[in-house]
Amino acid sequence: MPKRSSSPRRYPRSARINEVVLETLADELERLSDPRLGFVTLTGVEVTPDLRQATVYYSVLGPSEQHEATSKALRSAGSHLRAVLGQQVRMKYLPRLSFHEDPAVATGQRVEQIIRDLHREEGGEGERQE
Repeated sequence: MPKRSSSPRRYPRSARINEVVLETLADELERLSDPRLGFVTLTGVEVTPDLRQATVYYSVLGPSEQHEATSKALRSAGSHLRAVLGQQVRMKYLPRLSFHEDPAVATGQRVEQIIRDLHREEGGEGERQE
């Protein structure tokens, strides 16, 4: 008889851990009253397989000054966020948190800008031909 998995889920353990950490940190981030945070969204978390380090990805809406302020605010809130994580999530190790702006968001914005520029150029050329 074939051996069956005890869990019906085919969802990797690391992905479940990443999701729980992300949800916990995002919930706590909403409760923080640091004005430097601005419009920040946590976009993902990658916890190392040994559970000792977690990279938290975020995006910020606003000018470059807002990005810098948010980065500083997240670094200063890191120990508080880590403590909350330890209180709310039961894990073998409490990972150290490092915050990085999500490169996928910046890349997506750059692609959108290129597409907008191309549409403007096409529109301008079409007007000249008429």
